[in-house]
Amino acid sequence: MFYSGEFHIYRLPVPSLWLDVFQKIKALGYNGVSFYVDWALLEGQPGVFTAEGIFDFQPFFDAASQAGIYLLARPGPYINAESSGGGYPGWLQRITGVLRTNDTSYLDATDLYVQSVGQIVAKAQITNGGPVILLQPENEYTFSANGIVFPNREYFAYVEDQYRNAGIVVPFINNDAAANGNFAPGSGLGAVDIYGHDSYPLGFDCANPYTWPAGALPTYFRATHLEQSPSTPYALVEFQGGSFDPWGGLGFDQCSVLLNNEFERVFYKNNFASGVAIFNIYMTYGGTNWGNLGHPGGYTSYDYGSVIKEDRTVTREKYSEAKLEANFITSSPAYLTANAGNETNGTYTNNGDIAVTPILGNVTNFYVIRHAAYQSLDSTTYKLNVGTSLGNVSIPQLGGSLTLNGRDSKIHVTDYDIGGIDVLYSSAEIFNWENYPSKTVLVVYGGAGETHETAFKLSTLGSSNATATVTEGSGVQIQQQSGAMILNWEVTPERKVVSVGDELEVYLLWRNDAYNYWTYQLPESNSTDNYFLPSKTKVILKAGYLVRNASVSGSDLYLTGDLNATTSVEVIGGAPEGGSIYFNGQQVDSSGTINYSPPEVSVPTLSSLTWKYHDSLPEIQPGYDDSLWTDADNSSTNNPRKLITPTSLYASDYGYNTGSLIYRGHFTANGNESTFYISTIGGSAFGHSVFLDSTFVGSWPGIDALDNYNQTLTLPNLSSGTSHTFTVIVDHMGLDENFNPGSDEMKHPRGILDYTLAGHAQSDVSWKITGNLHGEMYVDKTRGPLNEGAFYAERQGWHLPNAPVSNWTEASPLDGITTAGIGWFYTSFDLNLPSGYDIPLTFNFANSSAPSNSSSSSSSPSLLRQRQTSSPTNSTSSSSAFDYRSLLYVNGYQFGKYVHNIGPQDSFPVPEGILNYQGTNYVAVSIWALGGEGAKLDGFELGVGQAVMSGYGGIEASPQPGWVEREGAY
Repeated sequence: MFYSGEFHIYRLPVPSLWLDVFQKIKALGYNGVSFYVDWALLEGQPGVFTAEGIFDFQPFFDAASQAGIYLLARPGPYINAESSGGGYPGWLQRITGVLRTNDTSYLDATDLYVQSVGQIVAKAQITNGGPVILLQPENEYTFSANGIVFPNREYFAYVEDQYRNAGIVVPFINNDAAANGNFAPGSGLGAVDIYGHDSYPLGFDCANPYTWPAGALPTYFRATHLEQSPSTPYALVEFQGGSFDPWGGLGFDQCSVLLNNEFERVFYKNNFASGVAIFNIYMTYGGTNWGNLGHPGGYTSYDYGSVIKEDRTVTREKYSEAKLEANFITSSPAYLTANAGNETNGTYTNNGDIAVTPILGNVTNFYVIRHAAYQSLDSTTYKLNVGTSLGNVSIPQLGGSLTLNGRDSKIHVTDYDIGGIDVLYSSAEIFNWENYPSKTVLVVYGGAGETHETAFKLSTLGSSNATATVTEGSGVQIQQQSGAMILNWEVTPERKVVSVGDELEVYLLWRNDAYNYWTYQLPESNSTDNYFLPSKTKVILKAGYLVRNASVSGSDLYLTGDLNATTSVEVIGGAPEGGSIYFNGQQVDSSGTINYSPPEVSVPTLSSLTWKYHDSLPEIQPGYDDSLWTDADNSSTNNPRKLITPTSLYASDYGYNTGSLIYRGHFTANGNESTFYISTIGGSAFGHSVFLDSTFVGSWPGIDALDNYNQTLTLPNLSSGTSHTFTVIVDHMGLDENFNPGSDEMKHPRGILDYTLAGHAQSDVSWKITGNLHGEMYVDKTRGPLNEGAFYAERQGWHLPNAPVSNWTEASPLDGITTAGIGWFYTSFDLNLPSGYDIPLTFNFANSSAPSNSSSSSSSPSLLRQRQTSSPTNSTSSSSAFDYRSLLYVNGYQFGKYVHNIGPQDSFPVPEGILNYQGTNYVAVSIWALGGEGAKLDGFELGVGQAVMSGYGGIEASPQPGWVEREGAY
């Protein structure tokens, strides 16, 4: 079985941390990872492909091999993935062809990327000794706009041919956005080798995290698979592991409640009931939309409510639940040869409120139990009536009833083989097992207060006279009956251990205690060293927070892991006889205790540092020279949205695709300029500001629900014959995705859509534009094409280490700026954090006011209506000090886009490797005040999360080239 978690390396720009994530995924019991590739980061300049430094794939493939993780490559060219443009580079807005079709201009545009990334992936295929075993061409090619051929088999086959011609030989797998059967094997041109689809059954309503809508559980998967692709393994190429969260949302912690451990129990086990054999969970580690790489529907964090948090900690209960389920499935070979049956109510139990789906094998059977009303919160009792190799039984046989609590699901088994011993049945769920030379170890668990029963076939225990003895704990009823040894108990926090005969040791656990158990296959001295193989011996142990690795040297067992508290390490199987146990190189004494020593962590108080300030909007000052700016003089556009201005003011027409945009419109007054109407577009939650010469005339502070805005501003009186300049700043929130072929939504422009200056023809205003310095011929090749925007300080490189700040004014972002505009604040500090610990650090913006410009916030509806319908003027009545935006740069990497009046994000994790934990760090913060009275940060501090004592090892910093004077900067 390919049991996989989604992980995007482009959302963690620290290659030395990729192994950390792989190890945490491997520790779940998974054997695979699926990954997208973001084209926009690799071909930011058309015709120039680069994959070096933090964009190099070789360290990723090496880390996967080291961890023993197989890979499903998903390089697109279209990926969606809540990435800007769905992974498309912005210059695709300029091609005439319809995206995701066989229009020649589009196909030609993809050739270099697909050939280049295809060759990179091809070298890492399993046939070349690498970890890649599957490749998915295209992505979610399922629905379309009207007016195009769809599904376009010629197009899909072209993409497949591109990858085959680049050297890809591993099987192709599809990811249908719904179970529609598109390109299933045998369906014709473009058919893939393995059909798969995705499913997000609970949707993305994090605002209602306790609501499970009726009918949301997909019980049709098995039947649909048998209709569409019966000859291939059932594949869920993306199954919901969390949720995205929009601007103005409620945060990913709330998403992690909606998609929590209960969701995993009910929905993942429903997938097992459908016979899933390729199972990829999206996301398993989400990461960060650093450097403007996200789409406009989301903010900087891409935590996703995943099992591994954005800061790489594994403290969510859903991580532990995922581990229990993966361990069971991957240690149950009979599951892969069994056949899922139809769901029934009342057939296998005595209670019609219980739904049972049988998965029937030649010997071993699995019974997936849940409430018929899957979202039920009831605690329901039942007896399980099933057949076994010793006849029919009603479980439990020794008294009591089984219990299914609300939003729970269980997998009961019959005739389950554990190394030659027949588990005749078990209502308790199996975590894992292993057959050692001296004994077999079985670990089962249940919820607190539940009655469970597990029975063993006496004839497989080595002796029909085998006895069972409770060696730890109490409350286990033991009875031989009809050829079986039966254990019956009520689950309590107290662990119970039963020795059955001379060959079997059974651990009866409370589920919350089972969370602390880990398994790890011991490496073999061959080429499959760390990959999962059924023949390998596994270590089973209890060890607290995280176990990363296990190996044997001589007679000693070496464990590597992390601790967040003093922990007892107990190996219950797999340690060589007579040897010692080492944890992170420290010998474990007879007590088994590994002491956690909290580190002394000292970080600076950011508000107490010396900050330097520079104006970052010199464009509004008299005499500013914009002669080096790009003339916005294209009289036509290839964009599907036709021009309603004399020249195009679409940013991508001039090679500006990211960050922010600034326009300067020059005109000569005639004295009739009473108002200025402007229509801008920047994506969800964008904002804009407008200045006439050095006078602030108004802003749109933004709300999450609008991606464009029309505004009429009142102008001061101007003298006829005088020259004037509008300066317009537009926040670029990323490019729209292109989910539906034919829609060309990715081509939705950014910038100015329309304008009217009273008393003038549109052509009286001549425009210039800038974005990031030199646009698609971007300067910073290290951090990539999306990291910077149009602000003056960004164009000068003043976000980089060692910026030339010595002559700047001393001022703090907590003092802010006193007028509308953009201020740039810069500081540096040293860290000297202790090695041997993983210490999460977070930059925290204080917010003393509740956001009022979010349609999903608890703000006043009347205020929202006012802000959406009013025509703000230079009185600035529509804005306040509440309306500002900030960028956070750390050692040159943009790791935060903070929108004070919308939210929700105000805490920004920055990993070690971007931050120098033993060295100097450079931080730049912008304040874009959208109100006439300016703005300041309410507070700004460096937060410290719980330190984890880690055996991972040192982190190598990502490259951090510093400031040098930029050629052609303006």
